[in-house]
Amino acid sequence: MFELLKTDSSSRARLGRLTTAHGVIDTPVFMPVGTQGSVKALDPRELLEMGTQIILGNTYHLNIRPGLDIIRAGGGLHQFINWPHPILTDSGGFQVFSLAKIRKIKPHGVEFRSHLDGSLLFLGPKEAMEIQRVLGSDIAMVFDDCPPHTATTREVKSAVDRTIRWAGECREQPRATGQKIFGIVQGGSHAAMREECARALVALDFDGYAIGGVSVGEPEHEMMKAVEITEPFLPANKARYAMGLGTPAQLIELVARGVDMFDCVLPTRVARNGTAFTVKGTFSIKGGACKADFRPIEEGCTCFACRNFTRAYIRHLLNVNEILGLRLVSIHNSHMFLQVMADIRAHLAAGTFGAFRQEFVANYVPTKRVLSARPVE
Repeated sequence: MFELLKTDSSSRARLGRLTTAHGVIDTPVFMPVGTQGSVKALDPRELLEMGTQIILGNTYHLNIRPGLDIIRAGGGLHQFINWPHPILTDSGGFQVFSLAKIRKIKPHGVEFRSHLDGSLLFLGPKEAMEIQRVLGSDIAMVFDDCPPHTATTREVKSAVDRTIRWAGECREQPRATGQKIFGIVQGGSHAAMREECARALVALDFDGYAIGGVSVGEPEHEMMKAVEITEPFLPANKARYAMGLGTPAQLIELVARGVDMFDCVLPTRVARNGTAFTVKGTFSIKGGACKADFRPIEEGCTCFACRNFTRAYIRHLLNVNEILGLRLVSIHNSHMFLQVMADIRAHLAAGTFGAFRQEFVANYVPTKRVLSARPVE
């Protein structure tokens, strides 16, 4: 499934190729998030124009709405949403974390109260894999237990044990034709638990491996540490996926630490608040500084928004609540993330990734929240 094409001499970065039932993916790759069968504010044509190779869907949310009967009748998720290219579906394990107030963990899965109407639901390894089989995704994720950043050592250990046990159950479930399955390594910031979980999952011989339990409220340096202590125990001939990460500069640093696949809701989420990503950081288009600024969102950007519209016009749209405004910022942000990954692949191929990494990270200004959480040197 995964072909390692080249490794970087200055870091752990890898150039690769991932072959799935619905197409070939060049890695490192960023995967736009289509939680409910749609990348928010973007249509498939726009996604393809900006170079999207694979998108995500969410097992938990799609099972609730529109439901498996509708998706099955619609010919599976690819046909239902008219996306004939690769799709990865997460298993719903993250909802064990994010919906903590309305769920109960049991030996064979999680009992949920629906976030919509409070109805009782159950999701475990068997159920998660069956939903993903009906969805027909190219890559299915095992059902795991993702503990919060604030979990105690005992709670993290219990989550690791459940994750390993549930992974074995997921491995035995039937799958859609050509569907691959990735294991998810948990363990918080505990090196020994990360190693234990990774070794157990590698022994099960999954098609790829994800580093889970990141982007759960931890500061940046702990997120990097979780990746660093996990990566050495993942096989070089399998794809590595850091779930739910990150900013453009973080993506580059994570690639340098040996990660191949990423997803994150940030590009479209912050766009809906009028925040734009650039190679030098983020800024708010809704601010007064853009009122008469007739430059594009980012000079030199080739996205549809930057080629055709000004900051002043987009600010106007956002401030009068016109849908086009948030769509244009969503287009730019998503294009920017995908372009960063394309640049990473080009520099890895050319052997210049080290210099690219150094320059990009030096010029990128993180948000105050990220900076405030960094340890004082």
